[in-house]
Amino acid sequence: MPSRNLLLALIAGVVAAALPIFAAHAQAPAALTGQVSSAGEGPMEGVVVSAKRDGSTLTISVVSDNTGKFSFPASKLEPGRYSLAIRSVGYDLDGPKTVDVAAGSTTAADVKLRPTRNLAKQLTNAEWLASFPGTDTQKKALLNCIGCHDLDRIVTSTHDADEFVQVFDRMTGYYPGSTPQYPQRLIGDARRNLGAAASVKAMADYLASINLSKDEIWDYPLKTLPRPQGRATRVVITEYDLPRKQIQPHDALVDSDGMVWFTHFGEQFLGKLDPKTGRVLEYPLPVIKPGYPIGTLDLETDKAGNLWIAMMYQGGVAKFDKATGEWENLGSFKDPSNNRTITSYGIPADHDNNLYLLDFSSSNIGKLDAKTGKLTVYRSPIANSRPRRGRVDEQNRLWFAEYAGNAIGMFDPKTEKIEEWVLPTPWAQPYDVVTDKNGEAWTGSMLSDRVSRLNPKTGEFVEYLLPKTTNIRRVFVDNSTSPVTFWVGSNHGASIVKVEPMD
Repeated sequence: MPSRNLLLALIAGVVAAALPIFAAHAQAPAALTGQVSSAGEGPMEGVVVSAKRDGSTLTISVVSDNTGKFSFPASKLEPGRYSLAIRSVGYDLDGPKTVDVAAGSTTAADVKLRPTRNLAKQLTNAEWLASFPGTDTQKKALLNCIGCHDLDRIVTSTHDADEFVQVFDRMTGYYPGSTPQYPQRLIGDARRNLGAAASVKAMADYLASINLSKDEIWDYPLKTLPRPQGRATRVVITEYDLPRKQIQPHDALVDSDGMVWFTHFGEQFLGKLDPKTGRVLEYPLPVIKPGYPIGTLDLETDKAGNLWIAMMYQGGVAKFDKATGEWENLGSFKDPSNNRTITSYGIPADHDNNLYLLDFSSSNIGKLDAKTGKLTVYRSPIANSRPRRGRVDEQNRLWFAEYAGNAIGMFDPKTEKIEEWVLPTPWAQPYDVVTDKNGEAWTGSMLSDRVSRLNPKTGEFVEYLLPKTTNIRRVFVDNSTSPVTFWVGSNHGASIVKVEPMD
């Protein structure tokens, strides 16, 4: 018997020793590998390395590990010449700038970085907010200033307080789906509410204290976020360029055929992307109110696979039948108490058809009972958390983003309690939340260019840094893949982004 135990132990030892070898051989072959380093740090973890083939609309990105190594799977890079780029705050690419990838072989290219000469140009909105002096209350007022443009437009300006008040007045006359390059005015003398005169003056004074109105440089240090580490480096990110720079993909989802559908925040189209070819088709939406701002927001599917689109200032909802390619105009809807047109946003329903109302102006969650019509209001523990958008999971629990609370919230109708998880990155400000087949919750930051993945059982977050500046709105998870695949529209980058975690 002892000899048999010894034999079993020896076999187990041999198998255990062989496992790393088998695991190494099981890894997908690489098309391009190398190490990222700089003179100051040596090998660098958490640097996003991007490769784009000449003539292609796709950019593939990976992240360097704790030894500085990066690897592009052969399945992601076709043969050809690629332009290389990096994202690592505080650094610029020193070389190489291009590399040739050949079929059936692995190309080696070590990437060298050098300190940047323009750190301010690299800062995300989250890093600007972390850098600003002042109170959280003063900084949170700026959360309304990143929908159409980034904060660098404010901090690099030379406006004094009185000039900022004039800017505010002009700004309130623009549609939320505007950009500096493609603005849309509201009708007539219509204005969006900016608040009381005293708060407007206080905001103008604060902005004039943090911009370049008094000096040629900022009188506060510029702070940066740490680079990704550990699991956050185990990811492949694909960015699909859209055919026009003015396209603002707001909501994006994947249908049962693998096609990506997306809404245009500033145009009257529904878009479709084929991820296999990168081809984009656009379907014009009907204009209900000529002369009013155009653009769409919420995108949903029904059980038949039809697409439903909220048409913002057009004051209506459109249904797109994929089988016929035709629209059905359901018109606009009125609030019976005041006869005002109801502007559509995201209003999730549960499995029993009860409707949740996410109150973006407070910390309230309203639940409208489908059978009785009774409205019950629940308040999240974080004060003025500003719930924005979310989804109901398989357990009929509501998951939602708390924009001003920098948190993910979950309401359980069985206990009538709200649980919250604050994101580890300050000033991330999530917009939307969705859960995957494994029970993990996913969201995207409107300010830090990071995608966050939460394990609610452990409270652990993994945050993936995107290759370029964006403004993440609606998020979507494709559960048909293993691991799951995360999709989002780059609202300020005219692209669709796919995030594929490796575990």
